[in-house]
Amino acid sequence: MFMIIADVTFYPVGKGESAGDTIRRAVEVMEKSGVHCYPNSMATVLEAATIDEIFNAIKTAETEILKSGFKRVETIIKIDHRTDKDNTVKHKLDRIGVTH
Repeated sequence: MFMIIADVTFYPVGKGESAGDTIRRAVEVMEKSGVHCYPNSMATVLEAATIDEIFNAIKTAETEILKSGFKRVETIIKIDHRTDKDNTVKHKLDRIGVTH
């Protein structure tokens, strides 16, 4: 299965020190957009069939962050778009022996 995998990190700025609740809501809206989300302690890994799905999910998350009162959000995105082999999060984790 040829999927696009992306790693996204949001840095909300301008509303106190903690953004944990806001990031949780951002992940929830990305999941509702239809992409698979794998949050971790430093970022969220996304998996979708198209690049448009990835970008739309990130856009909805940024909107959610700004709606929560942050004045700025910096977003870092890395994308792995592979078309010659299976490219899923599960496949990558299986290859390195990580149980999930």
